[in-house]
Amino acid sequence: MTRHILFVCLGNICRSPAAEAVLRAKAARAGLMVEVDSAGTGDWHVGEPPHPPMIAAATARGYRLEALRARQLSVSDFARFDMILTMDNANQRKASALRAQAGMGPLPKLFLSYAPDCGLTEVPDPWYTGDFDQTLDLLEAATDGLIAALLSTDQR
Repeated sequence: MTRHILFVCLGNICRSPAAEAVLRAKAARAGLMVEVDSAGTGDWHVGEPPHPPMIAAATARGYRLEALRARQLSVSDFARFDMILTMDNANQRKASALRAQAGMGPLPKLFLSYAPDCGLTEVPDPWYTGDFDQTLDLLEAATDGLIAALLSTDQR
């Protein structure tokens, strides 16, 4: 069964495209069928590639972001995706409000809920912190937890 998973952050140029690339790579290695995308709650960067320092940090770990382009979260995403995973509380609130407009679809969930041992509930925005490696560390940990959860539900 193919899972349809959407990652959401603010501008869709750092955290959510990196999460998309990390999940795509790790899911392929795990033999997990996923369709992955990312979006931002804001529209400032629509059509732009990810932030160059995020591309560089991800490339250093073997993840490819160059072909991705920012887009804004839409009502139609709630019909298309099985899971909508947000990077922080502010974007979860915005995604939840859009879900209410859609009148259907998955409840947005914080992505770091899949990495309970990391000590954080939100992925800090490297646009502001400058710590792109910390972002990738957190995304990799949460992705590992997500894949384990998906694989365990597949075995039921």
